[in-house]
Amino acid sequence: MLTSQADPVRVLFLENIHPIAVERMRSEGYEVETVGRALDEDELIAKLDGVHLLGIRSKTQVTANVLASAPQLRAIGAFCIGTDQIDLRTAAESGIAVFNAPFSNTRSVVELAIAEIIALTRRLTEKNADMHNGVWNKDAEGSHEIRGRSIGIVGYGNIGTQLSVLAENLGLRVYFYDTSEKLALGNAVRCNSLEELLEVADIVTLHVDGRPGNSGFFGEEQFARMRPRSIFLNLSRGFVIDHDALRTHLGNGHLAGAAVDVFPKEPKAKGDEFVSALRGLPNVILTPHIGGSTEEAQSDIGSFVAEKLHKYVAEGSTTLSVNLPSLNLTQLPDTARIALLHHNVPGVLADVNSIFAGHKVNVEGQILATRGEYGYLLTDIAAHYPQEILNQLAAMATTVQLRVLS
Repeated sequence: MLTSQADPVRVLFLENIHPIAVERMRSEGYEVETVGRALDEDELIAKLDGVHLLGIRSKTQVTANVLASAPQLRAIGAFCIGTDQIDLRTAAESGIAVFNAPFSNTRSVVELAIAEIIALTRRLTEKNADMHNGVWNKDAEGSHEIRGRSIGIVGYGNIGTQLSVLAENLGLRVYFYDTSEKLALGNAVRCNSLEELLEVADIVTLHVDGRPGNSGFFGEEQFARMRPRSIFLNLSRGFVIDHDALRTHLGNGHLAGAAVDVFPKEPKAKGDEFVSALRGLPNVILTPHIGGSTEEAQSDIGSFVAEKLHKYVAEGSTTLSVNLPSLNLTQLPDTARIALLHHNVPGVLADVNSIFAGHKVNVEGQILATRGEYGYLLTDIAAHYPQEILNQLAAMATTVQLRVLS
């Protein structure tokens, strides 16, 4: 499939993406439409007609059906950490690059976790409720310092590791468990199993990704294994825990408290009713998926992802793409850039360069990267070249998508 630059490039941003992203795209001449909420599948399909770039957060589901109905779509920006709301495989098959913000809201999530750990350990939710009800209760029973207590971090990625460092600085003993080999920071101790972590942790906090295998992995058995009067946090994905089982263990006193920021089903828009088995419990902090919702984080995410989208359109850069090979090539003056996404089989580079050679066109710059089933090739050639080159490249059996950038 051969595509060329559209004039202008149309952008659709959903879910209240930060204005800095809108400003960045408009400054480059893109037409930007914004919608302040998530869209369901039918709404999204209708809105994507003629759209080249899509920006979403966590609630909009970009399914295979959506992608099949958006032939002009070139790239998707997830203005958040997770990308499990996007069918990444189908996007790659369609030549659609996907970018996210894996680092920009890390500090905000970690600070929320620390605040909730302190609030629950000091029983601030209950003290606050008493005060609002006119009850003065200075009793220290059940209130503790976090210093000297143990925290178990499940998932030792960007968020888990930063939480590890800050928690240790606050005097917590840090244990962590991750299915991948991870380097322990500071004095953190790696646990060989989740069960081992649950036996030693006074505080258990989840920071796992949204892969399907994590669905429901923390349920009745895991809550029962937690230490008596321990604290539980989930700031990762709503579907990874059994909320009914959590309520049971909070209600019977086995767990002292919990903080939950993510839920299996979340309202689409501000003001919609929130339904959860955890509502009404005095020892539970419920927040509306705001782990990364600080002005600083949203501004950083807006700048970061918008820049990735622009660089992909203008230069073909796929640095930090989550579904395509990652590469970047500085373009030389007076050259044209051709971006080729292709099936990852031997001989593609030789075939491409033989086409250039056959037309006596010199390669001024070139870089190739592969990832799984796909390869991605950027080639700079002289600005003036015969159209037949593009026809031949597009006609190769290995070509998935061919773009002419300049």
